[in-house]
Amino acid sequence: MAAYVPVPWVSPLLYAAVLVGGLYYTLAGLAPGTAPPLWRTAGFAAGLAVLVALETVERRGIRRGIPVRAYLPMAARTGLITGVVALDTSGLAQALFVLLPFTAYFVYGRGVALALAALCVAGLLTGYALTEPGWHREVERVSDLLMLCVGLILALSMAAVAIGEQRGRRALERYAAQVAELSAAAERNRLARDIHDSLAHHLTAVSVQLQIASEFRVLQPDSAQRAVDEARLSVKRALGDVRQSVRALRDEESHRSLTAMLAGLARDGEERPRVTVQVDGTEDGYGPAELTALYRAAQEGLTNARRHAQASRVTVAVVLAADAARLVVTDDGRGFTPNGAATGFGLVGMRERVHLVGGSVHIDSGPGRGTRLTVTVPRGHREEGVT
Repeated sequence: MAAYVPVPWVSPLLYAAVLVGGLYYTLAGLAPGTAPPLWRTAGFAAGLAVLVALETVERRGIRRGIPVRAYLPMAARTGLITGVVALDTSGLAQALFVLLPFTAYFVYGRGVALALAALCVAGLLTGYALTEPGWHREVERVSDLLMLCVGLILALSMAAVAIGEQRGRRALERYAAQVAELSAAAERNRLARDIHDSLAHHLTAVSVQLQIASEFRVLQPDSAQRAVDEARLSVKRALGDVRQSVRALRDEESHRSLTAMLAGLARDGEERPRVTVQVDGTEDGYGPAELTALYRAAQEGLTNARRHAQASRVTVAVVLAADAARLVVTDDGRGFTPNGAATGFGLVGMRERVHLVGGSVHIDSGPGRGTRLTVTVPRGHREEGVT
């Protein structure tokens, strides 16, 4: 069992109560017979002072990270309490025995605490049996025994409640650390998807246009110049996406409509492939997460058609219905095997983004027959992480 921290105010309060009660009992002359000798009263007070000092040293050690599980303090506390009880003439010091199982509960666990509680009761019974044979017929002795038992029960109950509270707080701290770690991982994955979906798309367009410019710069200078201009435009769009990502990190992101974002895709790379966009329905009821997932899916489909499929025509169709939105991206490229090993980070990130808003992704493709990407996103979905 991991060591827990004892409740700091219990022991000092009990020591103070016993000290005040014992001194009052002596000074008021309540003890039967002659007054106890001065050395006995001084020893009683000194023993309590040493106990307070021991508590202080232990508490400082706990704050400095020194392990609580130490046999010497418990043994010293047991000996000191026994001595204080022997020197006390009022009998109040017997209440200090409840501190032994109380402290042991935090340091050694419930089993040791219960054993010490039983030993305290057994020790008191043994003392009564040896010194007062007829103690069981004396109301005062029976009352003292019952009060000790009640005190032990309350002390053990208090220790159990305190340990339960500390255990719950530690579990909450671990849970908070796990949540922070998962949140950081989710944020890293989101940034990775954003980098791929935005920069990779534009860099692909730049690469295609520069390749066109390189191939036609001698035979068709005008076409080469147009390709260079398109490359410059793609670079500007990439810078715009970077700025938008920075605004999102600063919670300053302003969301454009899905229709406007898809229209921007249709203008990317005007010559090849030719992109047709059609949007039906209203965006009302769809949050930024759902609309962004649809846009990134369309962007990924177009990027793959341009980079890998060698498509000449791409159709992007979106239907925003009352219950769900449906995106279909179709190209006439060479196709691929959807479940093959060549599936890259873009498709993985797209699936993650769509699944985070409770949507689904279906890819219908094959060698030589183009690709059809279908994405469905529910309307009004708000619970992130639902798949």
